[in-house]
Amino acid sequence: MVQVEKPYLTIFTPTYNRADLLAHGYEALCRQTSKDFVWLIIDDGSTDNTREVVDQWKKEDNGFEIRYAYKENGGLHTGYNKAIELMDTEICVCIDSDDWMPDDAVEIILHSWNYYKDKSIAGMVGYDYTKDGKRLGEQMQEGLIRHYVALKEDRRYCFDNKVVMRVDLLKSVAPQPSFNGEKNFNPIWMILKIDQCLPFVLLDKTLCIVDYQSDGMAANIINQYFNSPNSFLELRKLYVSLKYTSLKWKIRHHIHLIAQSLIAGKNAFKETPNAIVTAIFYPLGFALFKYMNYLHRKNQ
Repeated sequence: MVQVEKPYLTIFTPTYNRADLLAHGYEALCRQTSKDFVWLIIDDGSTDNTREVVDQWKKEDNGFEIRYAYKENGGLHTGYNKAIELMDTEICVCIDSDDWMPDDAVEIILHSWNYYKDKSIAGMVGYDYTKDGKRLGEQMQEGLIRHYVALKEDRRYCFDNKVVMRVDLLKSVAPQPSFNGEKNFNPIWMILKIDQCLPFVLLDKTLCIVDYQSDGMAANIINQYFNSPNSFLELRKLYVSLKYTSLKWKIRHHIHLIAQSLIAGKNAFKETPNAIVTAIFYPLGFALFKYMNYLHRKNQ
């Protein structure tokens, strides 16, 4: 019997009631110059016809394997948790349900990984482009090795980008915590956790085309602070504890940690890793809380 080699790459897509938008991603995967990947769809409790649409695609001669997993609705980060649990490839990349990959993206990822993977890295970072051809962030230096948090701190590169990650490292930090009733916990938590283990290599390549939706996670961020207060507090606690960050970063996120503690109804001095810093910046954190509360009420 001929032994079929397992793909290196999982492309995973968490989705919720976006059967119509998923078609863009599927058609782009069908056009890929390399079909050496698995597409893992995590259905986060959809009530539309997502399952039926995917079942039809699985019957088509598209040249790649499609895996589908249904779970109870819990938010994007729980979709990440489920995907990480199920993945068995060496690397992975998340393509959101409203986004798609350029025709050569898989080939670029596989070629780049084979070239760079011996450099003790957690993964690779490439560009997101908007559908009208605009690059998010400035040009990156091909082959430069940096910690992901350093990119997030740099105004030139702090925009959305596409991150290819080692599955073994993700499994070592998963699952991302969940809080009852809270569905807006940014999965950047996962990326930053593995970034503390190893840095990433930058690719001067486009890996994803983004099409932001009005109901997406990037929209209405102030309201999310209030409907998922403990999740955002957990994220702020991670931010202030990260290595490879500047003093300015730590101060800014300490201020946000104070504000988010107040939103969550928690004592900031019990949540902070540094009570002295919290005491110094408490007035600014309280002022930020009042301002965010004003914006939240204004948006109601």
